[in-house]
Amino acid sequence: MSAVQSAPIAITLPDGSVREVAAGTRCLDLAEQISHQLAKKAVGARIDGKLSDIRTPLERPVQVQIITTDDPDGLTFLRHSTAHLLAEAVIELWPETKVAIGPVIADGFYYDFDRPEPFSSEDLEQIEKVMRKHAGAAEPIVRTEVPHAEARARVAEFRDHGELYKAEILEGILAEPQSVVSFYNQGAFTDLCEGPHVPHTGVIRHFKLLSVAGAYWRGDEKNKMLQRIYGTAYFKEDDLKAHMHRIEEAARRDHRKLGKELDLFGQYDDIGPGLILWHPRGALIRNEIETFWRKAHYEGGYDLVYTPHIAKTTLWNKSGHTGFYRENMFSGMDVDGQEYLVKPMNCPYHIQIFNNRTRSYRELPLRWAELGTVYRYERSGVLHGLLRVRGFTQDDAHLFVRPDQLESELDRVIDFVLYILRTFGFDKFEAYLATRPEKFVGEPAMWDRATKALADALVKNGLQYEVDEGGGAFYGPKIDLKLKATLGRSWQCSTIQVDFNNPERFDMKFTGADGKEHRPVMIHRALMGSMERFFGCLVEQYAGHFPLWLAPVQCSVFPIAQDVEEAALQIADTLRKAGLRIEYRDAGDHLNARIKEAQLAKVPYMAVIGKREAEAGTVALRLGTGKQEVMAVGDLVDRLTREVQDKSLPG
Repeated sequence: MSAVQSAPIAITLPDGSVREVAAGTRCLDLAEQISHQLAKKAVGARIDGKLSDIRTPLERPVQVQIITTDDPDGLTFLRHSTAHLLAEAVIELWPETKVAIGPVIADGFYYDFDRPEPFSSEDLEQIEKVMRKHAGAAEPIVRTEVPHAEARARVAEFRDHGELYKAEILEGILAEPQSVVSFYNQGAFTDLCEGPHVPHTGVIRHFKLLSVAGAYWRGDEKNKMLQRIYGTAYFKEDDLKAHMHRIEEAARRDHRKLGKELDLFGQYDDIGPGLILWHPRGALIRNEIETFWRKAHYEGGYDLVYTPHIAKTTLWNKSGHTGFYRENMFSGMDVDGQEYLVKPMNCPYHIQIFNNRTRSYRELPLRWAELGTVYRYERSGVLHGLLRVRGFTQDDAHLFVRPDQLESELDRVIDFVLYILRTFGFDKFEAYLATRPEKFVGEPAMWDRATKALADALVKNGLQYEVDEGGGAFYGPKIDLKLKATLGRSWQCSTIQVDFNNPERFDMKFTGADGKEHRPVMIHRALMGSMERFFGCLVEQYAGHFPLWLAPVQCSVFPIAQDVEEAALQIADTLRKAGLRIEYRDAGDHLNARIKEAQLAKVPYMAVIGKREAEAGTVALRLGTGKQEVMAVGDLVDRLTREVQDKSLPG
């Protein structure tokens, strides 16, 4: 008797075409049916939107997309498998090591290990050598799913072998009744993992281990510190080389490194982590930024306000911060028997100013800006130079507007954001519009109006955006604007937030044209985000070569020898009187040594004066790049002052 043949199943491909295959056909077999070349490049599949192994059998009608080495999603498969290859090599070299997790991250992967001895750079080289051995063996990467009953026995096995991290992960999976427990095996290495992975280790050819860092288990500072090995992998060698070049360039531009080399800022153990001291040169640059910021705000119709660093806890109770933000606020202090808290935000203070007297509709909109220093508790593990700190100065503003003014004010704000950022050379942005969540305050009609106003303002200013559906705060929709800086990295700086909650909480009112009381709409707005983060972005964007208007020293003046020092001093004095920041370097050291020091300090211009220049009233103007030209002192003054006034950018 012949076996009963099951009916074929219909598989829908990305172009909408349908293929009928036998139930149980693997995605790899489907790829082969479509094209032999497709099957050769296939590393995985997307089945009904979910990434899956290329060997996954198809048991029912589904939509299938074959993922190849040319697809961006292909890197997800590759990097996940390279993380397993890393763990396989580490366990082979140091069998006593315990493994935790090894996920894919942006531009790479990592794996966390529990090992008494720290991994050294020599260890990473050794690990890579073993990884290449296993990659060369093209070990099949095989998925196995086990029932919950068997998986519970595996928990005990993990604990018996000291694999406490895997035991904890598996217990978490088993706590979900409908969960699938899967293991992946390659060679002698087996890992608890959801997948997906490439079909075999031979696919993994171009990879690099990058660094080692500490990481708390589960990201909790109360847990044990593990060692995290970072790496990356690509299908093409040229792509790996390009990535390594980006890493080298990022290291060269690292604001923490340049901040120390250029003596801009510092962090000190006696002060505390996440708290910044601005050194004179960094403070000078910051002052130039703030001066420009203040002038731009006055010209843009804003008024400036100043508020204290602390306030009674009752204010923060009323604003809701102690209810929803207390864990990010520093502990209070007793003042005359009342508790005060250090401010994490400036908005309640600005509301107090609004509420200090009756407001008329004729006064609105009110635009109040403040460079207000705030303090927020951030876990030590996430602190990062100037980009993530505990004390920072927000370039904050709050606008109080009539509902009929909302659209025009949001348009003004975005236009203002772009003007400020473009002045510093940022012209590429990623915009995100966060909309109404399930739980919200205010009327749905007002939410819809505010969301549309934000979207219209983005479009009017030529900004494409992504919608973060339901991602708004409970009190209003918002726009997040990320800077796309050098090397393609993005920085979250600018935020525009519509707020329907605080006007209600603080019973804010204005008298309308009808003589009745009405509720204003509040707009929270930060252009740079914070002076600290924005300054860190600028250091990396410019690689420390600040434009002339921001440079701490705009021009160094060098006499070649002592017999021209008097003429050189007069030239330096002329430049200073023109409002330029000048550094005079006398003839005590060799000229080349002095020029090298100025180059390391990234001084934009160097004026060299020899006997010929002293007699002619000229300078040999040397740029930081090494290019040189001779010009009259008056022409030099005109050139530099014009460049400062125009806020010209490097290059």
